[in-house]
Amino acid sequence: MKGTVGELGEFGLIRELTSRLTSTPAVRIGPGDDAAVVTAPDRRVVASTDILLEGRHFRRDWSTAYDVGRKAAAQNLADIAAMGAVPTAILLGLVVPADLPATWPTELMDGLRDECQVAGAAVVGGDVVRGETITVAITALGDLRNQEPVTRAGAQPGDVVAVTGWLGWSAAGHAVLSRGFRSPRAFVEAHRRPEPPYHAGPAAAGLGATAMTDVSDGLVADLGHIAEASKVRIDLRSAGIDIPTQMSDIGTAVGVDPMQWVLNGGEDHAIVATFPPDVKLPARWKVIGEVLHPSALPQVTVDGAPWVKAGWDHFGDNGDAD
Repeated sequence: MKGTVGELGEFGLIRELTSRLTSTPAVRIGPGDDAAVVTAPDRRVVASTDILLEGRHFRRDWSTAYDVGRKAAAQNLADIAAMGAVPTAILLGLVVPADLPATWPTELMDGLRDECQVAGAAVVGGDVVRGETITVAITALGDLRNQEPVTRAGAQPGDVVAVTGWLGWSAAGHAVLSRGFRSPRAFVEAHRRPEPPYHAGPAAAGLGATAMTDVSDGLVADLGHIAEASKVRIDLRSAGIDIPTQMSDIGTAVGVDPMQWVLNGGEDHAIVATFPPDVKLPARWKVIGEVLHPSALPQVTVDGAPWVKAGWDHFGDNGDAD
């Protein structure tokens, strides 16, 4: 596609974007009307929203538009799965400058569509507007399928803490990109396109998970939300956390302890949950800690000691990093 977004025009852009979409049985009315209609057999709708801002959450010299689409969908759909729900649909709010090549938003939509297909969801509508900074706002919807939502507030002393998915890979990839390199490719791709284990959220709910979240801001930070909501202490065992050899090699090359990436790095969107100790967990789950009575304030400790290095904070000193 040649030309810019401005040359294509608002309605021309909308036509191009919607022409690339697929549907699912949950979508009764998709793009093209005043609003979409998505079935909610459970009669409860799980909803989440998030925003990606160019220069803060992605860089066009690091990620293609397709990468950004995959990432934007993944981080929102992971929130749905982390409640124990099955993703059904996303809505897109898109701000783009008029001189942006028209191929950029269409490739973004391809990424959104393809990531939705991985999760079993669909893009059902949205809006586009002109602005100076590319902004991608996503609202995701999901269905609980007659299960109770798994919140952050149910962890009990004696529960085990288990995780499924990657930890620290996106942060290691960010470190590689920050130094002008593009390999090891697996870690760079993990930063560009996270791969949340969508199936694990509803499966964990079925197994009796007492609390759950996805790792978006860092393992310690996100478990900290569970500790606070549940009024417990969570202790992680560093010996139970695997660090791939290549990640260790990257850490050596850039002078960073890879455990920092594992414990503080976000955007992998692994699923971490607490379970009663007698639950038999599938092999994909790795037990990495336990839930204890709070010694003082609810907190997360590592090998019994406080972990003072914070994870991602949009309004903190790390909020300007990609």
